[in-house]
Formats: sequence, C-alpha cells, structure tokens
Amino acid sequence: MGAAGLLWALLGALLLPPVAADEGILHASGSGLPPVAKDYCIIYNSKWTSLPKSLDNATFRTLENLTSTVLCSSSEVPSGVMKDKAVVVMRGNCTFLEKARIAQSLGAKMLLIASKSRLSSISDNKTDFEDVTLPVALIRYNDIVDMQLTLGNEVNVTLYAPPLPEFDYSMVVIFLIAVSTVALGGYWSGVAELENLKAIASPGERETRRKKEENVTFTPVTVILFVAICCVMLVLLYFFYKWLVYVIISVFCLASAMSLYNCLAALVGEIPFGQCRITCCNKTIEVRLIFLAVFCTAAAVVWAVFRNEDRWAWILQDILGVAFCLNFIKTLKMPNFKSCVILLGLLLLYDVFFVFITPFITKNGASIMVEVAAGPFGNSEKLPVVIRVPRLEHSASTLCDLPFSLLGFGDIIVPGLLVAYCRRFDVQTSSSSVYYISCTVAYAVGMVLTFVVLALMRMGQPALLYLVPCTLITSSLVAWRRKEMKKFWKGSSYQV
Repeated sequence: MGAAGLLWALLGALLLPPVAADEGILHASGSGLPPVAKDYCIIYNSKWTSLPKSLDNATFRTLENLTSTVLCSSSEVPSGVMKDKAVVVMRGNCTFLEKARIAQSLGAKMLLIASKSRLSSISDNKTDFEDVTLPVALIRYNDIVDMQLTLGNEVNVTLYAPPLPEFDYSMVVIFLIAVSTVALGGYWSGVAELENLKAIASPGERETRRKKEENVTFTPVTVILFVAICCVMLVLLYFFYKWLVYVIISVFCLASAMSLYNCLAALVGEIPFGQCRITCCNKTIEVRLIFLAVFCTAAAVVWAVFRNEDRWAWILQDILGVAFCLNFIKTLKMPNFKSCVILLGLLLLYDVFFVFITPFITKNGASIMVEVAAGPFGNSEKLPVVIRVPRLEHSASTLCDLPFSLLGFGDIIVPGLLVAYCRRFDVQTSSSSVYYISCTVAYAVGMVLTFVVLALMRMGQPALLYLVPCTLITSSLVAWRRKEMKKFWKGSSYQV
C-alpha cells in the first residue's frame, strides 16, 4: 500500500484557489411590511457590463416578469410594458445580445434571462451590437419562481458584483487540519518507534513485534524510482483522465477504508471493553474489530456513492483523507535525513515543473498539475486527492455554487514524512522532542506563507515550494546547533 499510496497522494500536491468567474448578485426586495429582501446568483459578461461593487451605488428597478416569452421579436410583448423596468425573459433560440437590443429599444433598463439548465458563461460576440448599453445577466428560472413566492409580485431588483474576499475562514480550517494531521502522524510514528526500541531490548517481545510491524522503509534509490513513476502517472492522467479517474477513486476507497481501520483500531485497542473473540479458520479475532472493519468499509462505500453531493460528502472525504495521511505518515519510514532531503527535493522540482513549466509545453497553455487536480476538459469527476472545505465568506460564488478551498494530500504527507523522521530521531536520541516540535512549527509557518502567496497571486500554488524549504532548513539548523548533523544525516545505526 505504501508505494501505490505515495504515487496517488502526490497527484494532490497542490493548493488551489476558488475558480473566479463573472458571477454577481441580484438583490431583490419586496414591497410588503416589514420589507423582505433576498439575494440570488447571476452570471454576466464583465466585458459587456460593468456592475457596481456594492449596493450603495446600485440603482433599483421594478421587475417585470415576462418569462412567458423568449423575446426574439419585439412583437412578442405589448408596447410600453418594459419602459424603465428590469425585465426577465426565458432563454430561447436567439442570442443574448439580440434579446438585449430588443429590450433596450422597448425602453427596458435591465435584462435578465432565465435558464432552466445550469448557468453558463455569457460569450456572445458584442462587436455587432455596440449600441447595447443596458446590463444583461443570466439567472436560474427556479430563482425567479422563488422570488415570486418569497417576495410577492411587486419586486424591485438591482445588480452588483462584490469583489471576492482576499481571505476566507476556510483557509483557517484547512490550516488546522493540515498542521494537526502532520503533528499527530509524526507523534504516532514516534510511539511506534518507541515500541520498536522496547522490543529490541526485550528478546521475548521481538518476534511478536516483528509480526505486527507493517512499516515500509524508503531508501534513496527507491525514492528516485517512485518520483519518476509519479511523473509518468501524472502525464497518463492528463491524457487518459476520464478512464483513470475511476481507478484513482477505487484506490482511494480501498486505501482510506484500510487507513481508517488502522487509525480507529489504535484507539479501540486502548478501550478495555468488547474484547470477546470468535474463531474462524483457525484464527481468532475480536468482535469489536469485525464491527470496526464493517464500519470503515461502509464509510468508504457511502462516500463512493454520494461523492458528488457537495453539501456534505466533503466532510466524509476529509475524514477518510485525514485517516489516509495519518496512516501513511506512520507507516512509511524515512531511514535518515539524507533520504528526506532527496525525497523532498525531487518532489519540490516535480511540483514546480508540473505547475509552472508545463504551461509552456501544453497546446492550451494550461498547467498539467492544475488541469489534473481540477479535472481536465470540464470533467465532472474530480480526483479524491484533496482536503476540501467550502468557502465560508458570503460572496457571489457562494450563491452561484459551493466553491471549495483545496489542499492536496501530498502537501500533508510529504512534509509529514520529515516530521515523522524528526520524531523518531528524538525518540532514538532522547532529545526531548526538539526536532519534532521545531519541524512541526516550520511546517505551520510554511503553510501560512503558502496562503499569503495564494491570496496575492490568485492562482494555484505548488505548496511544496514553501513547505520544503521551511522544514528542511529548520531541521538542518536544529541538527547543526545541537552538533548532531552527522548522526541526523545518516540515521540511527540499528536501522542500518
């Protein structure tokens, strides 16, 4: 599982911002007492229409509901019914700008086009209609129905497009999940290392411990081989995404169910209840572990069935993803700091190349990493290799869709392997967790730096570009300051 899991997790070594589009807000207010107001999503073309950024500068218009017509001809509506009003009509065979020209000629001040299908960007060519000046926006037909039910028949509306907030509190949630997962995974690895040392000191426990041990150790040669395979896998996903995405989903279900079982089994083992056993095929197993296995399998199956349900499936994906990262950090052991430097250095180059260099190679000028992480060519299936948290700040995006802040599993696992090595080195040298704490703090600082750059540049960032230098430099400085660099670089002698 270690090898396959690393290949899979590295596909998510990327931090993505929410997708920015020409999304705005229709603010509608009724004429009742007390007055009731409600906001709705609109899609507009910023090259045609410049909307105010706040309600303070917006002009209200009385809404005229003409959804019984598509407004492809001026003869479809009575004369004077549109004058100085906001008009809503249905989407039809004619273009948006043809509708806008007719509405403007009949005196309308705003045109809303209701759509029963999913809202899409407005991309008609305006060069043929330079005389059109009224705002044009696309709105859901269901929102028009809701507007009448909620606000009544006499409604005043206006359009505005508030800027996306520079910072969203979902970033805080992402930060807490990432740092706590790295810290807990490193600590768990240290606990396992302490048990190994006790087993070595006690010959009677050595064989029992060896049977329980499921760790995988990466050598420098193995690291280079797997990074090369990662590159091949990413390119294959770029070209054969619509088939391989289901392979990745299947791997996620299997790996996350096993990881969740391992994480919860470690907790269940500390509870002195339900230890009755049953025997089957000359093997005995605790009943509580059978129920635990069923629960973990069911969790993965439920996620697989409802993975596209954005309202709540992200919670289950994050739980399964955190369990996978924890189990992976604990299971995969880096034998020395030398292997850590090779792994993190190569993956830093891997991340930077596929984010920043590949746009100069691909035909459409898109980053291979960003395309694969977001789902290339508009594919509705997304790779389950990220921690997802919905945006919490109210904006046009939260009305139009449920945008997410994303952090790849690789941005947790890869630095987490170094944190785990630091924790095991602390155990081996009895150094009071100084390496573990300093590396965990460095990871947190790297995450903050990543978020700052993301907010400033407004584009997908290879988070390892900031996490790798922070963690490697900090660990090196601690080892140099404590005069243990040689021992830290080569690792403990008993592992060799």
